[in-house]
Amino acid sequence: MIPVKPGVTLPMPMDLVIETERLLLRRWRDADVAPNTEMLADPDSARFITPDGKPVVDAFVGWRNAAIMAGHWALHGFGLFVVEEKQTGRYVGRVGPWFPVGWPGLEVGWGIAKGFRGKGYAVEAATASLDWTFATFEIDKIVHIIRPENVASQNVARRLGATIERQVELFDHISDLWVTQRDAWTARPELSA
Repeated sequence: MIPVKPGVTLPMPMDLVIETERLLLRRWRDADVAPNTEMLADPDSARFITPDGKPVVDAFVGWRNAAIMAGHWALHGFGLFVVEEKQTGRYVGRVGPWFPVGWPGLEVGWGIAKGFRGKGYAVEAATASLDWTFATFEIDKIVHIIRPENVASQNVARRLGATIERQVELFDHISDLWVTQRDAWTARPELSA
């Protein structure tokens, strides 16, 4: 279990919505299953965020994936947020803290649906997630597990100020373990302005 900061009570999933300039980060709803499954059906998305790297083509498998995301909230009191575009209410992807059994650290991960890539949404949502995660938990670092060939996610990690610490093996793949350090994150110039 990740230690929560003194005085912090983890909200029930329905209680927490994080708002950024263009996005809402919120709990999972039944209506998110179909667009999440659609995102996972895209080979470019599936390549890096499904355990076997294969597109999800079965509705039940897509439902099960969303149930795992929502279940993480039920079991731990936190998890990957659904990212919703404020202007349209559309599902953008999922971003946030993630710590399943056997994971090499508390991760803030991101997956953005194909139609929303290239707009800076991953960085915007990950920034809000990192802020919330560091404000909530007594941790010195947050990890981001990124496959070496996932150039887009590496670019997001760099924009967040993360650096590679080492390599790890997950799901029979070698991945780079990127790290965002609390001290570096909280010393960002935009925070001291």
